Order: sequence, then structure tokens, then C-alpha cells
Amino acid sequence: MIYVVDDDESVRRSLSRLLRSAGLAVRVFASAEDLLESPDVDAAECAIVDVHMPGMNGLELQRVLARRTPPMPVVFVTAYDDAAVRAEAIVAGATAVLKKPFDDTMLLNAVSKAASYRRPPPNGSGQASG
Repeated sequence: MIYVVDDDESVRRSLSRLLRSAGLAVRVFASAEDLLESPDVDAAECAIVDVHMPGMNGLELQRVLARRTPPMPVVFVTAYDDAAVRAEAIVAGATAVLKKPFDDTMLLNAVSKAASYRRPPPNGSGQASG
């Protein structure tokens, strides 16, 4: 499950279509508050989050998600290419910060990388103990 959090309905719709076409389950939210109020807030492998939203912005949401157990990885999307915001997001642990419009493959690769951080290791992974 991948969460998409963006105040722009057309972005939510297009990201949802892209992710579903890649075989991923998707749930969309119009705001950070909507995501945090969801009973399934921890069900996703990662979240794609817009940086600039009314109310709680994407960076604030990232800080909340980073405190979850396990932390939820975030891929940021933004229409504004602000070096300070990009640096803050990366230092806080964002997997990627992509400027809109972005390449579909770049987004899917970032989501795959982010989701891998939250997935439990497969059983029988071959790791020896001891």
C-alpha cells in the first residue's frame, strides 16, 4: 500500500493511476490531517507527500511519520524547487524530493526504494546467525 498526500485532486488522481498501473495498492488523502486521522495510518509501506499544502505541510507530516514505529518513509513531490526545503527533507530522512513534473520511472524507483525500508525481511533470508 502506498499513500498519496496532496491537496491537488488532479495530482492525486494521476499518481493513483500511475501507481496502480505499476501493480501497487494506493490510498489518497487531500491533506496531512486526513492521513493522520485515518485508522489505517500505519498500513502503508511509504507515502508520497506534497511539500506545500494548507494546514500541516509535508515537512511537518514527515516529522510525525518519522516518529511512528516503524517510521514511514516519505517521497516528496513539489512544484517549488527550493534548495533549503530539499536539504531539510533529505536531512530528515526523505527518500527523494522530486520536482513536478517528474519522470514516472523516477517516481516509481523512489517509491520502490522507500517501500523497501519498511517491508519486513523475507523469511529464510539466508542470513546466518552467530
